[in-house]
Amino acid sequence: MERAGKGRLKAAWTLVLLAPLCAEAAFTGISLPAIWLAFPLLIPIYGAGVLLARELVCRAGAGLLGLLVIGFGYEIAEDGLGLQALTSPHLYTAATWGRVLGVNVTYWESQLGYHLVFTLLIPVALTTMIFQRHGSKPYLGTFGLIGTAVVFVLGIGITRLAISSTQDPGYQTPWLVVAAELVGIVVLGVLALVVVPRLRAARPAVAARLPVVSTAVVARLPQPVVMGAVAGIAPIVFLGLLFPLKSSAGQPAIGHGAWVAIPMVVALAIAVGAGWLVARWAATDGFTDRHRIWLIGGALVGHSLCAVASGVANGHVLLSPVLGVVIVAVTVLGCYSIGKRRDTSASQVRLGSAR
Repeated sequence: MERAGKGRLKAAWTLVLLAPLCAEAAFTGISLPAIWLAFPLLIPIYGAGVLLARELVCRAGAGLLGLLVIGFGYEIAEDGLGLQALTSPHLYTAATWGRVLGVNVTYWESQLGYHLVFTLLIPVALTTMIFQRHGSKPYLGTFGLIGTAVVFVLGIGITRLAISSTQDPGYQTPWLVVAAELVGIVVLGVLALVVVPRLRAARPAVAARLPVVSTAVVARLPQPVVMGAVAGIAPIVFLGLLFPLKSSAGQPAIGHGAWVAIPMVVALAIAVGAGWLVARWAATDGFTDRHRIWLIGGALVGHSLCAVASGVANGHVLLSPVLGVVIVAVTVLGCYSIGKRRDTSASQVRLGSAR
């Protein structure tokens, strides 16, 4: 029991570190190298936030859909309550990307897609692969969960003080908007932790009343390297459509004013299409951890390449490519190591079964 408890605690700390590494070190740490000086300050909001989301979803039995829904709430907490960037007319020049009714909608779309994939899904998937014996079981006990929630709230406060108040001094999100953000977080939490688990529980009963059909997806899986390429291209296109290449540009790389609605729609279609494709692959017979690690590695490399381009555009002509090469190399080696470890474990399981 003690060894299992220590293993779950190790998994929890791994997730806490992977969240800011995947989300910030492999992106902002390339395009804006100064972020490394503030990296420890990111751990409470990223690490504790993602760990809290994962623990709540596991306890509720909400699965992947629940994680996505609660991830929406996480994004509102970080960018709305912490950074105040969802409504700020000055921070990151986000208001000039595309703004509707006082909300920086283009920025919000970019951050929602980004955080769901690189802050939440990929760190959780990597941690699950590394500590597969724990599966979807909680890593923390009750006191650990409460402590994680407290650290996350503190992380929101640190983000407000360290980033929002220094880069956008004097701005305060209107209280009605703050109230709407809090209500939105609560509603999303209820959907993720109450409604989604009930839908999952009702699904077998509904399926039992339907005609008997094969539930396996009839499809041919592409080679893992093809999956990795698709996963790498998707974030490049998504971020390329929504992000300003230069931080001082004040507008996305494509589109300006009302015309920015076009790249927003295209980016949304790319995100939905990529998500559908990955879900289809994952439901296909023969999908293994080898395919999964290629998808994860491809996505991480793709978003790091976007950061290199942004860093060069912002004047870090030498430093950003060097950091990019290092981080991409570490990403590839790390993914290879995890994939190799999973292949070895699977081989041992098959060997044990044969005996």
